[in-house]
Amino acid sequence: MEPALISPASATLAGIPAKIFFILIPLAGVGIFAWIIWRRIAPLLKAAPDNRLQRIPERIRAVLKIWLGQWRHPRYMLAGVLHIVLFFGFLILGARSTQLVVLGFVDGFTLPGFGGIFGVVYNVLKDYAGTAVFISVAILAIRRGAFTPARYAVPDKYGKDHTPEALFVLGLIATLLITESLFEASLMAAQALKGQHAELAPPLTLVWLFRHLLGTASIGALQGLHLAAYTIHDLTFFFFLCFLPLGKHFHVITSLFNVFFMRLDRGNVKPVRHGVDESKLDELKSFGVKTFEDFTWKHMLDFYSCVDCGRCSDRCPANRVKRPLSPRFISIKARDYAFAHYPLLGPAAGEAQALIGGIYSEDEIWSCTTCGACEEECPVAIEYIDKMVDLRRGMVDDGLVPQSLQKPLSALEKRGNPWGKMEKKRADWVAGAGADCPVKLFEKGAAAETLYFVDSITSYDDRMQKIAQATARILCAAGVDFGILGKDEKDSGHEVRRFGEEMLFQSLKEQNTEAIRAAEVKRIVVSDPHAYNALKKDYAGLPPVEHISEVIVAGIRSGKLRLKPGENGSRTYVYHDPCYLGRHNALYDAPRQAIDTIPGIRRVEMTGDCRDRSFCCGGGGLMLFYEPEEEQRMGVVRVQMAKNAGAGVIVTACPFCLVNIEDAIKVAGLEGKMEAIDLCELIDRHLQRDT
Repeated sequence: MEPALISPASATLAGIPAKIFFILIPLAGVGIFAWIIWRRIAPLLKAAPDNRLQRIPERIRAVLKIWLGQWRHPRYMLAGVLHIVLFFGFLILGARSTQLVVLGFVDGFTLPGFGGIFGVVYNVLKDYAGTAVFISVAILAIRRGAFTPARYAVPDKYGKDHTPEALFVLGLIATLLITESLFEASLMAAQALKGQHAELAPPLTLVWLFRHLLGTASIGALQGLHLAAYTIHDLTFFFFLCFLPLGKHFHVITSLFNVFFMRLDRGNVKPVRHGVDESKLDELKSFGVKTFEDFTWKHMLDFYSCVDCGRCSDRCPANRVKRPLSPRFISIKARDYAFAHYPLLGPAAGEAQALIGGIYSEDEIWSCTTCGACEEECPVAIEYIDKMVDLRRGMVDDGLVPQSLQKPLSALEKRGNPWGKMEKKRADWVAGAGADCPVKLFEKGAAAETLYFVDSITSYDDRMQKIAQATARILCAAGVDFGILGKDEKDSGHEVRRFGEEMLFQSLKEQNTEAIRAAEVKRIVVSDPHAYNALKKDYAGLPPVEHISEVIVAGIRSGKLRLKPGENGSRTYVYHDPCYLGRHNALYDAPRQAIDTIPGIRRVEMTGDCRDRSFCCGGGGLMLFYEPEEEQRMGVVRVQMAKNAGAGVIVTACPFCLVNIEDAIKVAGLEGKMEAIDLCELIDRHLQRDT
């Protein structure tokens, strides 16, 4: 039977077989695309090493969950759902696009396995998928053009607005969908006009709509539309392919690889240089990242993979209080640098330039609290903390340390604590634990099964010593045989490392490790999440580490800890998740379970800003000494969130959080109306003691 319309592979253009053009288009498109990708890979080949080929099964699971399952997208519901529709629509339509390319020079081509009933089902599915994608594109275009979310804004200092590029890409997608549908609908209309069997257009799809609109068109018009739609689709497809690596839509290509090579562990920090043992760090000529080529290849892949969705900056507490930091632009500025210095044509542009004072400012990098909110939110698993730490290592190596941090860092080196207080005073808080709660001192030769690692702020700060005393009383009440290192304990070095002073951290770690091993304990208990994270993630070869909240819950379940009802049943409590207990170590439930076990207590949540979306208090570690540029304190924002949740008492499980939140309550003018308390203090207050 004569076909209703001449196919692209059989058509002629100006007397020349059209298939010649339809062979040249993909050859040119693939060739140009391959060249662009090769040029984009160029800086990665000069980058620092990064071993990302271990734990393959976990990486495959991450790809299935985060990339294929689009796990993080619904955290921003409207944009997330629309993106999911686009993503799965593209996956479904990918087979059709491949088939269309080949149809230009192989008449009647069908992908292997796409014949018979499967082909019929697939055609229906892809028509509905294409229609759903088209609707999503329309909504996204209106939203981006007329109702642009604030997180998409680009400040003048960071360059031009990205909305035109986004709308242009949405236009390309719409063009692909419309031309593919017109290509099919014109053939269906011609078949019906000639009385031939025509495939049924699925109702309420683009193909169905165009089929009805073309019902009265002539064969000549349908033939012209059929070939024009195919040609435009072919050209648009390969133009789109080559356009993707030129801007923010490069993530369409790189996101799969970025997720596969993502960091699998939270809370840890990358080594100074992969492949260099910690014992040989003093042999390195330079520390950290100073030029673009000092980044690892994975971190450069991060820059290429940035979606420019603004989720990281939207959840960043530093950005929220107007510090000079927006995680989104850490990636975008580096990507722009790569594009400019590794152009598609010509050699790389000159010598490597310093990043600090170039595309990044000192205050911008020091403003990060390493809370991890940006990484938790990113839908393509971009890493920021390691970059910040590496950039700080480079600044420390060059002597670019903020004035306010120089004194505490010097004190840590000399005295093992940021206040420069005498080592022999580290255990002075023990006197306030009570006569019925003896605290053993390993420095005096005592022996115990459990070490309570106190860390600096809880040992020396007058207010935070109450946390140590409450922790000791809880351990005593639970029947735990424990002791402390006393003057042999040094600062855990958690913040020291994250502020870029790697060699000082190594010194502190070595001294603490030696003292802990000498104590010959079977486990370590901490009340400070920063010490918890350091001992678990930064140290090695130590006994198991537990947070006091885990000990409390275990004690309650075993019956060793009994709690009495609260004295004031009218008060409402809310739990604030410390960053290094929650996001970095996924310890969310134990503190809540401990609070909820107190009879008669009423607890609420800061809905939308709790658990893995908790808002950093801004007081972590050396941030207590740093003086950032900001319009508002992070702690004040957090206190306001608690107030809006209807709480009068904020419970936390971190001494740094307690310092900052108590201070924020005063700054916010809520003293006397709101209270902050540590979890250990709350439990200690409600312990039912035998008299």
